[in-house]
Amino acid sequence: MAKSELVGKAQTVLGVIEGKDLGITLTHEHLLIDGRCIFTEPSGASERALAYEKVDWHNLSWLRYHPYENLDNMQLLDEGEAIDEAMLYQQAGGRTIVDVTTIGIGRDPRALARISRATSLNVIMGAGYYTAPCQGPELSAKTEEEVAEEIVRDITLGVGGSEIRAGLIGEIGCSWPLQDIERKVLRAAAKAQQRTGAPLSVHPGRNAKAPFEIIEILGEAGADLKRVIMCHIDARLRDHAERLRLLKTGCVLEYDLWGWEGHFPSYWTAEDFLDLPNDTQRIYEIRQHIEEGYLGQIVISHDICCKTRRVRYGGWGYAHILNYIVPMMRQRGMMREEIDAILVENPRRLLCFV
Repeated sequence: MAKSELVGKAQTVLGVIEGKDLGITLTHEHLLIDGRCIFTEPSGASERALAYEKVDWHNLSWLRYHPYENLDNMQLLDEGEAIDEAMLYQQAGGRTIVDVTTIGIGRDPRALARISRATSLNVIMGAGYYTAPCQGPELSAKTEEEVAEEIVRDITLGVGGSEIRAGLIGEIGCSWPLQDIERKVLRAAAKAQQRTGAPLSVHPGRNAKAPFEIIEILGEAGADLKRVIMCHIDARLRDHAERLRLLKTGCVLEYDLWGWEGHFPSYWTAEDFLDLPNDTQRIYEIRQHIEEGYLGQIVISHDICCKTRRVRYGGWGYAHILNYIVPMMRQRGMMREEIDAILVENPRRLLCFV
């Protein structure tokens, strides 16, 4: 498919649609994911048995603060479960889910197409690579140009022989410190964005400096920063002045961990510790950025990447924002037009090709 055919439209796993048909959109989710490369075995001997148990009621309390230390928790492989969970979002009024599962963590185009048909949801699939620890030697052997061409093919022709096309570049996975192959993929993603007009979503490494290094690399490589989504802001930049500095680059901030509060696992971050805001704090932060004139640079989602964040296992699920956060936003002074901008207008502007 030529770039000109996509301009002004969004591309789902079932084909091209008009932007007006996207409706309420979650910009960062995982319907299926194989996160075994994200799994981290606990250091303590007494907890290693827990690491290999199935997720069940008896270990949910432990998993609340050890989500990545259980292998089963990091594998969302059940297509039927994904359909059931996504239907809760559809029944709450949701219309589109962006699945940002990329190469290295189990991207599955055909399954996403089946989930889309079963739920009547628009599903937009990502292109590109997750973090270096999730990659084999094949990525190291590819040149920057080869990676860029691969991303372009995924968008214009389809993934592999499936003819199912990606509608977004990302989430491009970055570590901290940033690894050389991740720099290569970032530059390739910027090239692919120039050639396709697609939006670009980036998972920054777990350090407050990471988003700024990524923006610098993408800018130098020619990316359109106004069409770059910086993910996990609520788990990266806890300082208001730093978020404001990032907003001034033109990129979009994604608050995508709604429902998760307390702290980020200390073994998983380059900071000494990283406190997570609660949902009310997230709302007030967004309100402040709206008052500063940045309404057009905010999107929100849940980033459901493990079992314990799904309803079946006692989590909030994909409908949490619609069922609970939107009413909280109204109670805390946000206007309906502002909420619609964040859930509908901003995603539509980003997901429609230019």
